[in-house]
Amino acid sequence: MRHQRSGKKLGRDSAHRKALYANLTSSLIDHGRIRTTETKAKAVRPIAEKMITLGRDGSIHARRQALAFLRGQEIVHKLFSEVAPRFVDRPGGYTRIVKLGPRQGDAAPMAYLELVDFVPDAGHEEGEGSGRRRRREPEQVEASA
Repeated sequence: MRHQRSGKKLGRDSAHRKALYANLTSSLIDHGRIRTTETKAKAVRPIAEKMITLGRDGSIHARRQALAFLRGQEIVHKLFSEVAPRFVDRPGGYTRIVKLGPRQGDAAPMAYLELVDFVPDAGHEEGEGSGRRRRREPEQVEASA
């Protein structure tokens, strides 16, 4: 029985799951918004909130705790110097989950996990720069007569 057990296994062993959570949290801090499945977003959300709370604390101990989980000095620096100061006056609820609908390939429910103050860049909208490039049209050669 699962009495008093929390969290999802996500089809992974504990080390893989912990690495997944660390990578998703690092990406969220780095980019401000990540696109993932709803289940992963719901699992990562409390971890990301705890990391931002550590960033708000700002102590050396909090920085070391964040570094132990996130495993990247650049991400921890960004968390403590850029992300956390934006939420100093906010008592919690730093992230939101925006549901997107099913994924094309396997119909998995997708969602954005984003910081509440995230503003998408004009050049990085969904669909632009998605990896596919259009083929150039051949240039018209003017026939001079």
